[in-house]
Amino acid sequence: MKFVDSCEVKVIGGTGGNGCIAFRREKYVPFGGPAGGDGGRGGNVVFVGDSGRTTLLDVALTRTLVADSGEHGRGKDQYGKGGSDRVVRLPVGTQGFDTETNELLFDVDANGKEVVVARGGRGGRGNIHFASPVERAPRRAEPGEAGEERTLRLELKVMADVGLLGFPNVGKSTFIRAVSRARPKVADYPFTTLVPHLGVVAVGEDSNFVLADIPGLLPGAAEGVGLGTRFLKHVERTRALLHLVTLDPSEGRDPVADFDALMFELGKFDPALAARPQVVAMSKADLPDVREAWAAVRGRFAERGVDLRLLSAATGEGVPETLNLLWLALTTPPVPPDGE
Repeated sequence: MKFVDSCEVKVIGGTGGNGCIAFRREKYVPFGGPAGGDGGRGGNVVFVGDSGRTTLLDVALTRTLVADSGEHGRGKDQYGKGGSDRVVRLPVGTQGFDTETNELLFDVDANGKEVVVARGGRGGRGNIHFASPVERAPRRAEPGEAGEERTLRLELKVMADVGLLGFPNVGKSTFIRAVSRARPKVADYPFTTLVPHLGVVAVGEDSNFVLADIPGLLPGAAEGVGLGTRFLKHVERTRALLHLVTLDPSEGRDPVADFDALMFELGKFDPALAARPQVVAMSKADLPDVREAWAAVRGRFAERGVDLRLLSAATGEGVPETLNLLWLALTTPPVPPDGE
C-alpha cells in the first residue's frame, strides 16, 4: 500500500431536513390544527483513530467527505430521522489543520479517539411549533440548516517511542530489521528508505518500545532540502533518539561532521528535538575500517560530551547494550531545570 502522510480533504456535515407544513384531517375533528413535524438533524463527519492504519491514502483518494442529510418532517406530527454520521478511520498520529489559517484543529493521538470535524445542520421546525391563539393554522415551517463545511490539511506524524536517525547509508534499515519484524528495503545506495517504518522492539521478557526508521536527510532539511520536513515532522512525537553514524570514505563524509550537521537541522526545525535524550552509535562494526577508526572517532565525540557506542546490526555486536540504553532513556524521568 502506498504511504501517504499528507493530504487535503473537504468535510461537509449533513444538511438538516426541512420542517413540514401539514394539518390534521380526521373524522369528527373539524379543527384539527397543524400537524407538520420537524426535519431530522444532519449527520456529523467524525474522525476516529485506528492503530491498524498506517497511511492517509484512502482519505487522499476520496477528497470530499459528506455526511448524510436528515429526513424531512412529515404530517401527523412525524419528525424526520437524523442523518447518519460519516465515520472515517485515520492512522493514530494524524493532525488536522485549517487550510486558510494553518491553525491546528485536532490531534488524533490515541486509538479509538473520536473527533467531530464537521457538524450536521439543525433540522427545520414544522408548523406545529408556530401555532398560537392568534395564528391557529400556521402555514409556515423552517428549512433545514446546512452542515458545517471546511477544508482540512491532514498531517500524519508517526507515533513511536524512539526515532532512528542518520544520514543515508549508515545502516538504519538493517538495524531495525535486526531488532524487530519491520522489513524496510536494504540496498547499497542512498535513500533506500523513503517512508517511515515502525518496528516493535523487545527489551527483556516484559518490556518493549516502538522504533521508527526515519528516512535520511541532507543539510538544509529544515528548509525542505531532500526529504526535508517530511522527515523531520515524524521525529516530533518520539521521546528518545538513536543516532547512527559510520565511516564512509567513498562519500567523503566524516561521522563527526554528519552528527553536527544532523543536530543543527534538528535544532533549527525544533530546539526541543535536539534536547531529547539520545544514544549515538557507530554502525557497521563488522567492517575492518570502521572498527579500526572507532577509537579515534570516539575521542572526538567525547569532546562534545557524547559517549559513542559501537555496534553491528549484521553480527549483533553491541545491539543489546544499545537497546538497554534506549530503554533506560525512555524510563528515566527527565531532570528538572535548576531552581524548580
